Amino acid sequence: MTSTRLAARHDATDEHVVPAPRRARMTGAQRREQLLDVGRALFAERGFDAASIEEVAHRAGVSKPVVYGHFGGKEGLYAAVVERESERLLGMLTAALSDGHPREVLEQAAAAFLDYVEQCTDGFRILLRGSGVGSSMGTLTTLLDDVAARAEDILARAFAVHGYRTSLAPMYAQMLVGMVAFTGQWWLDTREPARDDIVAHVVNLAWNGLSRLDAEPAPGAQGAARVPDASGVSTSR
Repeated sequence: MTSTRLAARHDATDEHVVPAPRRARMTGAQRREQLLDVGRALFAERGFDAASIEEVAHRAGVSKPVVYGHFGGKEGLYAAVVERESERLLGMLTAALSDGHPREVLEQAAAAFLDYVEQCTDGFRILLRGSGVGSSMGTLTTLLDDVAARAEDILARAFAVHGYRTSLAPMYAQMLVGMVAFTGQWWLDTREPARDDIVAHVVNLAWNGLSRLDAEPAPGAQGAARVPDASGVSTSR
């Protein structure tokens, strides 16, 4: 085969070569979110002490200076992960604690909490451990205190309408938030029953208790039997 024919064949082959598309370069904000996602998965898997910036950089496909440039170090990355997950969970719960019938609000809040556990499992595992490195949001306990404060306002209004002492609203808010939070922790690993069934049972226990509250309960006392009227207000039988 002559050199002329070889050259012609080579040129024809080149016509069908499609250059590989260049991967789009991430913006600074996109890179930060990517590193937060990678860090969240790594911290959930190994914990803060066993995780390393080297592993974060390797999983993200960047050099260590890139991670340091965004967060300053492992402590900064961990604190940022806790901050983002805290804001995400608080936002979901705050949206659920809207005005409406108390039973609906309770059901929405329980569903929102379990949605976060299901959709952001790694984040929830990290929040359970706490920040440990000075995050401004603190631990899950601190976060739930914020949620309880919002629930307290809703309960106080309901108590005022139904004749209960509004000064007890903070205590009942802590009870309700604790019920949902500890159920979520248990469900984190079991994942049974299904999420909707868990919500139904939480509401069943909490609402049937709230709708039959004694105005002045006493230890060991049976109290007057109370049944809810059509609006959900409990009355003595």
